[in-house]
Amino acid sequence: MPHPWRLFASLPQVERGVSKIIGGDPKGNNFLYTNGKCVVIRNIDNPAIADIYTEHAHQVVVAKYAPSGFYIASGDVSGKLRIWDTTQKEHLLKYEYQPFAGKIKDLAWTEDSKRIAVVGEGREKFGAVFLWDSGSSVGEITGHNKVINSVDIKQTRPYRLATGSDDNCAAFFEGPPFKFKFTISDHTRFVNCVRFSPDGNRIATASADGQIFVYDGKTGEKVCALGGGKAHDGGIYAISWSPDSSQLLSASGDKTAKIWDVGANSIVNTFNMGSNVLDQQLGCLWQKDHLLTISLSGYINYLDKNNPNKPLRVIKGHSKSIQCLTVHKNGGKSYIYSGSNDENDGFSGKGHTNQVSRMAVDEMDQLVTCSMDDTVRYTNLSKRDYSGQDAVKMDVQPKCLAVGPGGYTVVLCIGQIVLMKDKKKCFAIDDLGYEPEAVAIHPGGGTAAVGGADGNVRLYSIQGTSLKSDEKSLEAKGPVTDLAYSHDGAFLAVCDANKVVTVFSVTDGYAEHNVFYGHHAKIVCIAWSPDNEHFASGGMDMMVYVWNVSDPETRVKIPDAHRLHHVSGLAWLDEHTLVTTSHDASVKEWSISYN
Repeated sequence: MPHPWRLFASLPQVERGVSKIIGGDPKGNNFLYTNGKCVVIRNIDNPAIADIYTEHAHQVVVAKYAPSGFYIASGDVSGKLRIWDTTQKEHLLKYEYQPFAGKIKDLAWTEDSKRIAVVGEGREKFGAVFLWDSGSSVGEITGHNKVINSVDIKQTRPYRLATGSDDNCAAFFEGPPFKFKFTISDHTRFVNCVRFSPDGNRIATASADGQIFVYDGKTGEKVCALGGGKAHDGGIYAISWSPDSSQLLSASGDKTAKIWDVGANSIVNTFNMGSNVLDQQLGCLWQKDHLLTISLSGYINYLDKNNPNKPLRVIKGHSKSIQCLTVHKNGGKSYIYSGSNDENDGFSGKGHTNQVSRMAVDEMDQLVTCSMDDTVRYTNLSKRDYSGQDAVKMDVQPKCLAVGPGGYTVVLCIGQIVLMKDKKKCFAIDDLGYEPEAVAIHPGGGTAAVGGADGNVRLYSIQGTSLKSDEKSLEAKGPVTDLAYSHDGAFLAVCDANKVVTVFSVTDGYAEHNVFYGHHAKIVCIAWSPDNEHFASGGMDMMVYVWNVSDPETRVKIPDAHRLHHVSGLAWLDEHTLVTTSHDASVKEWSISYN
């Protein structure tokens, strides 16, 4: 069974005005965040090394390592808390609890990894604290009358617990068993984050009012307000202590992050992250020498103390579901391009304003994409920028396209087929009498195959600047979802909603060559290997199969290629490397071998 040998992980899923928690690793190697139903674990020194945990049934909000480093606890919007193993690739589930019904917003472990506090927006209560192995309660989290956003537990004895809430208050608890001691009402807006220093001497609270207050970690007495009055010009979403407890990193909606010397109550650094609304800072983590922040764009920034205006590195990628992808070979190197609706693809200029439905690379090294924003765009891959003059407006929403030799592009819009040559519309066929769903152009040019929702594939010939129907149709086994010609033009593979792939032999007048059964649900994408003998299909059953065109019985199976999300796109890098994308916003590379 193939294993992905490379995984391009998704970015954190973020929303405006909501703080994003990055979990640190007690061993210092990794960091954690969530996207959709996934928990993403990345190596902090080399973030290209990543792992994804996909066992939550609902959107995950927060994930944190136990201080022992052996387990991770993650909480989702339904109130489920899962505690799972970090040492094995399988991430076996150790315990699952439902502390309350409603979104879990934050969690904290005691330093012995035996107790967990969970807070959020439950219907009957906003928090719970219990033993990790039995779920038995070890105290009550009371004292708030609105959603609790943040919780932390002092990592030295005697234990203390603190919470921050939308009721503009923080609360202080002693235990175990944890009992409410008093409310701290210094803030005037929502309290977004509360964190004890690693040595337990201090606790800091950060709020939407732009203030950070510091208190004694043992007694809860106020020590100071950082910066005297306001610490930031905007709301503060996250704070993180330095490992030696002397400094504090803060992330704010004013598009800056700051480092504070807490003892001297002074600013050490101010990091200006930009002027765009997407540069608002929603999360931060100080781990070893690494200072990380998360922007509203989803980008992960590694801050540079020596150069506050330019991060050491910025990790980009997708944070929303990926709809399609293509591969482009340039100078012996292969590049993977993937399309989504989060505009995060490393091109300068303005991109599509909505979900990208389909993409292909033409012979002029242009990435041709169509989108729900009703345009077809031609992007020069050598320049890598979206240039405005190369966006062509369609009359109706485009949903699929194919590129062919001679500068031709055939675009399928709703109820319409459009032929384009050299980036200009030159011909359109309306009144089709069927709904076109997928298109491919023969590698030799001259013929376009269009698959319809009625289960037929119709052939059209490209003649100069017009498109003529060949009055020839091929029968698939159900509504056509995708189709593709082999690279040598010998075969046309068609996949359909009835879980079947049909391959037609082009040289034999499009006679049916073979039929392939195996998927358990609708097949949504198909791609030929460069060897012209194998092709891959991906389906709603989360399976990817690699088939041999001459023998439907021999196949390579990749089960659960993307757990919990169906495969949305396939492409081959070379004869033995397949790339898959999915609505889980990740891109995976698989090594394929035929025995």
